Amino acid sequence: MDRSEYAIVTDFGKPTQVITAPGLWVKYPYQTVRTFDRRLFVYAAPPSEFLTLEKTQVVAAGTVLWRVADPRKFFETVFDRAGAESRLGDILFAELGAAVGRNPLAAFVSMDVAAYRADAVVAEMAERCRAVALKDYGIDVVDVQLRDISFPKQNRLRLYGRMKSERGRISMQYRSEGEEEGLKVRAAAEEQKAQVLGKAVEVSQQRRGEGEGQAARIYAEALAQAPDFYAFLRALESSRSLRKGTTMVLPADSPLFGVLFDSNYFNSSTNEVDKGKHGEEAPHQ
Repeated sequence: MDRSEYAIVTDFGKPTQVITAPGLWVKYPYQTVRTFDRRLFVYAAPPSEFLTLEKTQVVAAGTVLWRVADPRKFFETVFDRAGAESRLGDILFAELGAAVGRNPLAAFVSMDVAAYRADAVVAEMAERCRAVALKDYGIDVVDVQLRDISFPKQNRLRLYGRMKSERGRISMQYRSEGEEEGLKVRAAAEEQKAQVLGKAVEVSQQRRGEGEGQAARIYAEALAQAPDFYAFLRALESSRSLRKGTTMVLPADSPLFGVLFDSNYFNSSTNEVDKGKHGEEAPHQ
């Protein structure tokens, strides 16, 4: 016997011995040997229509991965692979229909992580199929998978339209939430901008005041050192603003009038001041 097989020895059709170890065996002439493959089999059940918890009609199909666990019970109940898959199809149909009927459609088809629970439903269904198949038919159900779930052809357009409107509602909700968050972010940014600008204006005004004060101090120091030169510069600046054909009325002691009338105006003024100083100092000599 090959290592990938089980063997059942029967006496006139009645099983008397189960052989699970590979090797060379001998039987009596009146005995019959029936072998079963111990490897895994895949049974793909045909699609069937079911109703969900909210009475939505769906078409679902499952796949069963199985193998022989109890050769004697398998031989006595289903006899061969075709019989085993027929029983598995009945079990899967019953358990899949019950699982779909106990859950809403969102449990199998949903973008919401909290609502989607197809894996848990299929795992629970696999446990029930495994218990029934092993107890009644000696079959070990290794795994059960939900191969497909869709809508009947006559209902697809209506259901797809409803799904499209639902997705549109969700997208509008996300868009409104995004716009609200955008307004909050922009308002916070504007507030921060106003604070930064206000601080910058405050600092600039402080620096400008300090600079103007320092400039005034330097200006006053320069003026104290050479007041005549400063008066001369002011007169020149005033003369640059004159245009051709301008008529001006100036007093006789105006520095600008003195510059225009006499180029040595400031020199003579300086000499007079110097003479006055020497005249005051003479008695002390």
